[in-house]
Amino acid sequence: MFAGFVKDQRHVNGVDIAYRLGGSGPGLLLLHGHPQTHVIWHKIAEQLAEHFTVIAADLRGYGDSTRPPASAEHVNYSKREMARDGVELMQALGFTQFSVLAHDRGARVAHRLALDHPAAVARMVLLDIAPTLAMYSQTNEAFARAYWHWFFLIRPAPLPETLIEADPEAYLRSVMGSRSAGLKPFTEQAFAEYLRCLQRPGSARGICEDYRASAGIDLEHDRADLVAGRHLNLPLLVLWGAEGTVGRCFDPLKEWQQVASNVGGKALPAGHYLAEEVPEQLLAEALDFLLPAH
Repeated sequence: MFAGFVKDQRHVNGVDIAYRLGGSGPGLLLLHGHPQTHVIWHKIAEQLAEHFTVIAADLRGYGDSTRPPASAEHVNYSKREMARDGVELMQALGFTQFSVLAHDRGARVAHRLALDHPAAVARMVLLDIAPTLAMYSQTNEAFARAYWHWFFLIRPAPLPETLIEADPEAYLRSVMGSRSAGLKPFTEQAFAEYLRCLQRPGSARGICEDYRASAGIDLEHDRADLVAGRHLNLPLLVLWGAEGTVGRCFDPLKEWQQVASNVGGKALPAGHYLAEEVPEQLLAEALDFLLPAH
């Protein structure tokens, strides 16, 4: 995996962010989701590196990045702080402006990154999410049953952490395997890496704090943006799985049009894990959108 990439870490915004770097050209930041790591990009990273300097980072609390302690109002895991990690990492690597390709939790970080640091992001691709505020405010029974972890993980500590730490592999298989494609999209090597990182001390805390922040302080930030009239003004592409929960329970393109002025998107023939289920289709859509010639 990641042939030609260098694995490293940088101390930025008070934490160590682990990442892989490969390729040359304009900067492209890749951000993963829960309960995974930057390894989600292993099927397309080398092809992206033919056109970009690719930085595939582990979010704080995940992978081999720092797992900060819990904090009042879960500030340490707010998407504002996680976005600052990404901006400072890219600056440390020489990129004051870059594009972003992000999935799941990473896409929520990317949304905040582009709002808080609009000059830093040239173009952005977000995978299989609707805006956090829209998803919470429109929750129905079908969504709650499919995304049960959203409500389990935000329970007060230490209950969710204790249950995850009791059997990390069972948690991983339950969350990832219960989606439309089951565990088929994940190679043995990738799954082993996700499990290794989930078993690291503090991983369960990081995951729970990430979700607790999204159900609290992140919503406060999102509501403040709405009141202030702040929108995403950069070119934005949103892609989602035709067989996934987000596409079934929400109208992703319509929801993004409420908070972005220049957005297009479509469903791909997959479930939630686009980069591992339909890497060829995702790569084609992403390159068509991200390359300067287009």
